[in-house]
Amino acid sequence: MTAINAVTDYALEGDVAVITLNSPPVNALSAAVRDGLAGGMEKGAADAGAKAVVIICEGRTFIAGADITEFGGAQKGASLYAVQDAIEGSAKPVIAAIHGTALGGGLEVALACHYRVAVASARCGLPEVALGLLPGAGGTQRLPRIVGVEKALEMVTSGQHVPAAQCLAMGLVDEIVEEGKLRAGALAFAHKVIAERRPLKKVREANDKVEAARGRPEIFADFRKANARKFRGFLAPEYNIRCIEAAVNEPFEEGLKTERRLFGELMSGPQSAAQRYAFFAERLAAKVPDVPDDTPIIPVMSVGIIGAGTMGGGIAMNFANAGIPVTIVEVKAEALERGLGVVRRNYERTASRGGISKDDVEKRVGLITGALDLEALRDVDLVIEAVFERMDIKKDIFKRLDAICKPGAILATNTSGLNIDEIASVTKRPEAVIGLHFFSPANVMKLLEVVRADHTSNSVIATAMKLAKKIGKIAVLVGVCPGFVGNRILGQRQREAQKLMFEGAMPWDIDRVLHDFGFPMGPFAMSDLAGLDIGWVKEKSKGETIRDVLCEMDRRGQKTGAGYYDYDENRVARPSPVTEKVIGDFVAKSGVNPRRISDEEILERCIYPMINEGAKILEEGKATRASDIDVVWEYGYGWPIYRGGPMFFGDQVGLPKVLEKMKQFQATMGDSFRPAPLLEKLVAEGKGFAQLDQKSR
Repeated sequence: MTAINAVTDYALEGDVAVITLNSPPVNALSAAVRDGLAGGMEKGAADAGAKAVVIICEGRTFIAGADITEFGGAQKGASLYAVQDAIEGSAKPVIAAIHGTALGGGLEVALACHYRVAVASARCGLPEVALGLLPGAGGTQRLPRIVGVEKALEMVTSGQHVPAAQCLAMGLVDEIVEEGKLRAGALAFAHKVIAERRPLKKVREANDKVEAARGRPEIFADFRKANARKFRGFLAPEYNIRCIEAAVNEPFEEGLKTERRLFGELMSGPQSAAQRYAFFAERLAAKVPDVPDDTPIIPVMSVGIIGAGTMGGGIAMNFANAGIPVTIVEVKAEALERGLGVVRRNYERTASRGGISKDDVEKRVGLITGALDLEALRDVDLVIEAVFERMDIKKDIFKRLDAICKPGAILATNTSGLNIDEIASVTKRPEAVIGLHFFSPANVMKLLEVVRADHTSNSVIATAMKLAKKIGKIAVLVGVCPGFVGNRILGQRQREAQKLMFEGAMPWDIDRVLHDFGFPMGPFAMSDLAGLDIGWVKEKSKGETIRDVLCEMDRRGQKTGAGYYDYDENRVARPSPVTEKVIGDFVAKSGVNPRRISDEEILERCIYPMINEGAKILEEGKATRASDIDVVWEYGYGWPIYRGGPMFFGDQVGLPKVLEKMKQFQATMGDSFRPAPLLEKLVAEGKGFAQLDQKSR
């Protein structure tokens, strides 16, 4: 065996040259890996004893993609294009031996090989779209030539990781070899290629499948139409589609030029910058600077949940999905039975759509048991309280839990904004108390705000962060303050949306601006979806707010066919003259002269106070990083990921502009727009939130 460089070895096994890459953790296509491949191919070409070449990787995976830490920097080492040309142009057959994942640039390297073998557990994909990009090394040109145009469109716009069996069926790999014996299987396949004198199969020359789609533009039109809602606002899916169109309508080399041009546009554009930022921000959120990696973890083998409502049932499903037994406690048998029934129906609905099997339904439902007494939680490792948002109720529950639960058990509350220090104060173990704020629906939403109270121990924090990952959540550690991070910032947007409505903007105007910005829906459409009567008490209502009046008119949202909007039988919304009159009457009584409000003002009034509030949160130490705030908003509130989050967006807009607008609004509309001292400090120093985050890494 000969070392090509620090991450690449070359060996001749019989008449097959084996190039082995070993660049932990995922053999990303760094400069060293590209240089190693180039050197290995050069050695293989010159080796008279080699009749074929196998490219294989050590560690847990084949090449899992580009080294995105190199994105935007100066080119170092061999170019990926040159490496692919050396592989594809080799006079000796080259076989890619795939285990783990062959993703992005890794699959593009494999597509330049003449043959591909894989173990059954391997997966292949081109996931660049998730970073706001497209495959930039021939992936969009070679893939449709193997799998066909329709499948290629699906793969590049979804970024899906396709199992090896499917890859074999569509010709993406040529053979499945025995699990755990990839090297031997790849060598056996190489010997077969040599013995049978198989041709050098260059994917670039396989035109049958792209030619079959030529002159059929409806393939692309139909695909765009079918996915319009999913792709809304994103550039990368459209650019990927255009590249597949180029593969169909242009010669291979011209298609490559189109791919590289569009790749360059995305790489230098704001959307990919935001999506790459979001990629790193999500991973960084899992790291808590003052909680060391070696902090002891508390084993959580069983969980108790108090409350079988929508939230409690959804939380229970997360743990059952991960194989952790759950006990749900309710006060009344009817409520418990109803809650468990909803859980079963949720699972059955997922099974009917092919998401899980019928056996999975029974297995998961079987992990969830009901009880009518808190004593049933005596031996669980973690309790999550998910009852009505009233401090007196929660304190009573925690006082009782403190007396019942075993020593070492974690006591968590799902409160969305109440003071957890106050809740913890009624226990003799405040170090065991933590906030676990799930977002509704809890079995679907990815975000989990992990709320550290004054006395929460590092072990409890570390356990919560690790457990969140186990149940498929993205956890962000935040501090105790009204609304925590997410709802505290949401309050700023909601306040301005309500004020704008009184100044002359209709709910559908405000919703449209925020929808066009990239949110799934605006605040008024969201209120209609959730129900205007959440928290509204009919007996206490005196028509003091627009919401009161609408609820009194039985306009309680989509469920009653009317709220801020009118809805048809398919729940399609349209602006309501009834709501417009209600608003008009309120404005007239208030003495305000309504005015025409521009879309620009609506956006600035709704978004800039959010950025400002984020700055206050950072000042107070209630979030570790600006990027953590962005993760909260991306995964908990539908902030468009191609805009990176409110703090990233503030940096993109320019904090001087944000500060200037906040001061203008403060001068005309009052101190609710008072700029955060941190915002003023950053502008004075010529810095952004990104520079602030550097200190916390």
